[in-house]
Amino acid sequence: MRIVVTNCNTTREMTEEIVRGARTAAGTGTTVTGLTPAWGPESAEGWLDSYLSAAAVMDLLRTYRGPAYDAVVLAGFGEHGREGVRELVDVPVVDITEAAAHLACLLGRRYGVVTTLERSRGQIEDSLETAGVARNCAAVVGTGLGVLDLGDAARTEAAFLAAAEQARAAGAEVLVLGCAGMTGLERTVGEKLGLPVVDGVGAAVKLAESLVELGLTTSRAGSYARPVAKRRTWGGGGCGGESTSGSEGIGRPGRAGV
Repeated sequence: MRIVVTNCNTTREMTEEIVRGARTAAGTGTTVTGLTPAWGPESAEGWLDSYLSAAAVMDLLRTYRGPAYDAVVLAGFGEHGREGVRELVDVPVVDITEAAAHLACLLGRRYGVVTTLERSRGQIEDSLETAGVARNCAAVVGTGLGVLDLGDAARTEAAFLAAAEQARAAGAEVLVLGCAGMTGLERTVGEKLGLPVVDGVGAAVKLAESLVELGLTTSRAGSYARPVAKRRTWGGGGCGGESTSGSEGIGRPGRAGV
């Protein structure tokens, strides 16, 4: 099985970190291919960045010419684009935001999201609402750190723990990492907090594997029907860098349709 994981920004170092987390979660025989958009923001922090990122990721998948894939994982927490990608490709598409929230709902009555900047709260809340899991969210709390600040492990952990206590005080019984760049942090903070901590990248990879193994993919019956046939003019761009891990998988090919 091959899973494509798309970073939502152009920072290749972050793609590599996301791929490492996805590889840790992936089962034996699953290959993880990380893709970085050729254009867009270096970090997604706000509505403008998010919409640019969505277009760049869709262009990335539209122009992808690598090995066939069985599922797509969108590694941007609260970012736009998942509905468009579901129209675009013929394989399961799992967004880390809703994947983490769905798993969190299996672990406790209410969950909290700890994210980067406070300005991301609105996007995350809207994304959870669209996914149908917002009613179980006790709070979305920002750490005050930008996405590119997450490379400082000690600072990130301290900020996360402080924000996590706010989420706990609001009623959270489970915590969710609110940024793909936080992948791996769950292993260091979960025990200190005494709460389950869900990483969206790992959650999305396992859900994607399950959908593929069950032979399930996106319904074309209504909302995610294939795009209407028409002439579309796309801007520049193309395939970004990729990194792979695992063994070669064989399955129905992933392909874009516009």
